[in-house]
Amino acid sequence: MDELTAAGIMEPQLRASYAECKRLNSLHGKTYFLATLLLPKEKRPFVHALYGFARYADEIVDDLASELSLQEKEEALTSWGQGVLSSLDSGVSNDPVGRALVDTVQRFDIPHEYFVAFLHSMKMDLHTSTYKTYENLMEYVYGSAAVIGLEMVPVLGALSNDAYEPAKTLGIAFQLANFIRDVGEDLDRGRIYLPLDELAECGVDEEMLMARTLTPEIILALKAQISRVRDLQAEAEPGIAFLDPTSRPCIRAASKLYCGIVDEVEAIDYDVFNRRATTSISRRLRVASIAYAQALMARQRRP
Repeated sequence: MDELTAAGIMEPQLRASYAECKRLNSLHGKTYFLATLLLPKEKRPFVHALYGFARYADEIVDDLASELSLQEKEEALTSWGQGVLSSLDSGVSNDPVGRALVDTVQRFDIPHEYFVAFLHSMKMDLHTSTYKTYENLMEYVYGSAAVIGLEMVPVLGALSNDAYEPAKTLGIAFQLANFIRDVGEDLDRGRIYLPLDELAECGVDEEMLMARTLTPEIILALKAQISRVRDLQAEAEPGIAFLDPTSRPCIRAASKLYCGIVDEVEAIDYDVFNRRATTSISRRLRVASIAYAQALMARQRRP
C-alpha cells in the first residue's frame, strides 16, 4: 500500500498536492526526508505537507534572490502567505502546496498561529541582516524552526502535552546547528545569524567575519555556539519519550543527524568559510539503519 492510501488520502487533486510536497522534501531536505521514511507510511504525507509549506516560502526568500528584487520578493511572499493563511481559515485551497497543508492542519487541529509566526520570520529575512543578542535571534528562530517542531507533534502523536516544549527546543537546536554550518553561505546573502554580542565576547566583529579568514577568535566563537546546540539537544532528548513509540526512532535519528552537523564542523577544523560541513553517507546510513530496526520493532509492538 502506498503512503497516500495508507494515510486515507484518496481525492486525486489532494493526492497530487501531497505528491508535490513530497517532491520538495526529497529534493531539498535530504536528511529530513531520510528521517521521514522511518515513520509509519500513514504519517509520512503529513510531514511532507508541513515541509512543503516551509520550503516553498523559503524558496521565495532565498532561492529566487537572483531573479527578484527585494520588493518583489516581499510582495510574492506576502501574496502567497496571505493566500495560504486565508485557506487555513476557510478550509479550502487551490494552491498546489497549500491544499495538502490545509488538509493536514484540519486533520490534526494544528494552530494557525504557528504558520503566522513562520511567515513573520521569513519576512524578517528580507529586512534583518544581524541580531544583536540571542534573545533578538530567538524572535526569528521561534518562527523559522521552533514552530515546525510544534506543528510536528500532533502528526507524530503526543502521549501528553509534555511533548511540546522538547519539540520546540529540538527545533531550535536544528536551526542553530544550520547557522553554524552556513556562516559562509549566509554572509553571501548578507546575513549573520550568530548573536553579535556573543561574537564580541570572543573578540569577533562583523568585519572579521566578512574577511572570511579563520582566526582563533572565530574558532572560539564557533565552539561556544556548538556547545549551545549540544546543550539544547540534551535538554530535548528526554521529551522524545512523550511521543508515540512508532515516531521516536525518526526523531532520534533526526536529532543525531541534524545536531551532528556540529560534529562535522569540528571535523573540518571550523573552516566554515571554505568548506561545507556535511554528514557523510556512511554516517547517515549507520544512523538510519539503527533507527529503522527500532522503528520496525515499535510497529510490531503496536496494538
